[in-house]
Amino acid sequence: MQEKASHASPARARVFHIIFGTDTPAGKRFDVILLLAIVVSVLLVMLESVPEIRARYYHILHVSELFFTFLFTLEYVARIWSIRHPKRYIFSFFGLVDLLAILPTYIGLVFVGAHSLMVIRALRLLRIFRVLKLARFVSEANVMVKAFQASRRKITVFILTILTITVIFGTIMYMVESPESGFTSIPRSIYWAVVTLTTVGFGDITPHTALGQTIAAIVMILGYGAIAVPTAIMSAEMMRTASDTGMECPNCHATDHLIDALYCRKCGDELPKA
Repeated sequence: MQEKASHASPARARVFHIIFGTDTPAGKRFDVILLLAIVVSVLLVMLESVPEIRARYYHILHVSELFFTFLFTLEYVARIWSIRHPKRYIFSFFGLVDLLAILPTYIGLVFVGAHSLMVIRALRLLRIFRVLKLARFVSEANVMVKAFQASRRKITVFILTILTITVIFGTIMYMVESPESGFTSIPRSIYWAVVTLTTVGFGDITPHTALGQTIAAIVMILGYGAIAVPTAIMSAEMMRTASDTGMECPNCHATDHLIDALYCRKCGDELPKA
């Protein structure tokens, strides 16, 4: 989604370049801080699902959740305020994810003490979708150089994707299955997702409902696809490395260019003709 800054005031333009300007120093710092906040908030959601930790540190977890909700609310409002066409962001994929990241907490505040509305409490688990915002930080992993070295960024992105899948499916199974089936907390449910996605399947935790078994089948199928991805990445990079010409760029002296390359992969300067 290509955003455009609102030119109503310099302040809006400044906020826009900080939030959406991933190539600027301020934008990179903002992305790093946002990434850390997302990771910490997701970890707190996981810890809150463990009964022993929730009973002992309930107030700390509750205050922390309110803090991160306020932080992500400010981010959400700043994004809407700083762009020229707010509706495009609001109804975009990441706009909806950002809304899901903060909405359940506010719903929980409105329905505090309403024991008959236990379903509303399940909406708080939607906070786990903050992890989807990590996809904003994987765009750098498109440029690779040599076999294993060039693949390390793609492999890292692949691992983050697998972690994201396990977190999401673990959370879903925690909502679908009962504690009697072994899904007593989000971390334990994520453990099930990991062993299922890797096709290990210890069998110590198994879903008993029809919906849970359907989700388990989907995770198993994804597991077979996940095995093929690293192999494909390494094979592609090895083929790319084999086709390098060794032609040296006169500007930056980079040598690993493709056979039909006309410009340097690093600086963009024109390569000498063979």
